[in-house]
Amino acid sequence: MPDAALDATPRRLLGLLQSGFPMSREPYADLGAKLGIGGDDVVSLIREMKTAGIVRQISPVLDARKLGYQSTLVALMINKGHLTGAERYIAAHPGISHGYQREHAFNIWATLSVPPGADLRAELEDLSSRTGAESIFALAAVRVFKLRTNFGADEEAGKDSFIQEDNYLPGPVALSPADRKIINLLQRDLPLCRDPFAPLAADLEMSVPSLLRDCRSLLKRSIIRRYGASINHYNAGFKANAMTCWAVPPGQVDLAGRQMAGLRQVSHCYERETNKLWHYNMFAMVHSQSKVACLRVIEKICGDIDISDYVALFSTREFKKTRVVYRV
Repeated sequence: MPDAALDATPRRLLGLLQSGFPMSREPYADLGAKLGIGGDDVVSLIREMKTAGIVRQISPVLDARKLGYQSTLVALMINKGHLTGAERYIAAHPGISHGYQREHAFNIWATLSVPPGADLRAELEDLSSRTGAESIFALAAVRVFKLRTNFGADEEAGKDSFIQEDNYLPGPVALSPADRKIINLLQRDLPLCRDPFAPLAADLEMSVPSLLRDCRSLLKRSIIRRYGASINHYNAGFKANAMTCWAVPPGQVDLAGRQMAGLRQVSHCYERETNKLWHYNMFAMVHSQSKVACLRVIEKICGDIDISDYVALFSTREFKKTRVVYRV
């Protein structure tokens, strides 16, 4: 399957896998009904996408903070002699989901989650020591305006209707013993078979309808943010991405966040903490098929929010992207 030219049906399927995956007894058949094809055809297409390195896995995206975890973006300044070792250590770290090398003096950026009771400062000191970082800082999220990818959609197809309305970050929530059992087992890759939730239900000694009911409850409570596919955006044809950071005055943050989040080319949009080394408080991940196209989107955002103080950090290498396994 060519990485840059998905046909219409696979591209529509790719979109549904990210934002419309059904929590049902036969989800692949239900996806096929939306596309006018059979469930077996859906499974075959997903297998092809996995072989092509487009689909990584199908599993839940969990809200780490609701599970009691601390999560933060981490920036590291690593000299050339330590890069290989640093990237190898980050790639093996169980609490790091994303690792990118980017065009900046702070050239390594990672997303770190630490379990309840852990000392985040101590974790950062250990990460700095083990990677040989010359400098390191953490930028925890303050507000989330958007956390959604759709690399199957037409990137020029106008606005994205998804903006997170309740964008202040939650604290830990109460979880029942059943919630914990389901969360701990649900995070594995969903099998490609007619009744894919049946093996999980059997492991939990539950019926499939009961499991699906409880999963929908976790979704309704936003403990599961969404259930769907993790996509390799590069192999899906989106060859360029820039983590773009703006210095936005506090009174303009809400409007700026909503305008950024409304663009299809923006997958993630946050307000983050600042420090003496990093005064940029608004972050937007911009994806497109080329660096030039990304820069056009960034220029549009600058015009929309009337802010010129920004930096665009294009990724030069992705060395880790996975979903952290949370144990609760």
